[in-house]
Amino acid sequence: MKRSTFLLGAAALALTACGGTPATPTLGPDGKPLPRLYRIRSGDAGRIQFRMLDALNALRQASGAPALELNARLNAAAATHARDMSVQNRPWHFGSDGSSPIIRIQRAGYTGRLVGEAISETYETELETLGAWMEAPNTRTVLLDPTARDMGFSWHQEANGKIWWNLIVGAPGESGFIPINVPT
Repeated sequence: MKRSTFLLGAAALALTACGGTPATPTLGPDGKPLPRLYRIRSGDAGRIQFRMLDALNALRQASGAPALELNARLNAAAATHARDMSVQNRPWHFGSDGSSPIIRIQRAGYTGRLVGEAISETYETELETLGAWMEAPNTRTVLLDPTARDMGFSWHQEANGKIWWNLIVGAPGESGFIPINVPT
C-alpha cells in the first residue's frame, strides 16, 4: 500500500514538473503580444485546407449562404498564384505574366464562374487571415456570396515564415466573371 501511494505521488510530482508555468508572451513596445511564427509543415496541407473550409462554411451558414466544397482545380490555381505573389514580393491579383484570376482558373481547368479572390501577405494563421478578410467589406462580400459553391485555398510559405495566402471562390456553371455589388 505504501509503495503504490509513493509511486502515485512520485508520478503526480513528475507530471506537475512537466507542466511548468505557462510561457509568458513576449510583448512589443505597444504592450501587446508579439506574433509567434506560424510554421506550416508539409503534412499540414489537408488539415489547414479543411480547417479553412469548415470555418468559412460556418460563417456562410450564419449568413444564410450555402456551404462551399473544396475544388482541386481552384486549389491548383490558388497554389500557383500564392507562389507567384511571393516571387513578385507583393500581394495583388495579377500574375507575373499579367494573368488575371479568371485566366488562372481557366488555365487550371475550372469551368465555372469566378466569384472572387482573397489574398494576403502575412505571418498569421489561416484562421487569423480569414478574420482579417471578414473585416474588409469587399472580401467579406466575396466570401459570403450566395452564388458561390466551390473554394480553392492554398499558400506559399517563405523560409523566413512569411505566408502568401490565396483563396478563390467559384460558382459552377457558365464561365466568366459577373461583378457583384460591393458596399462602399
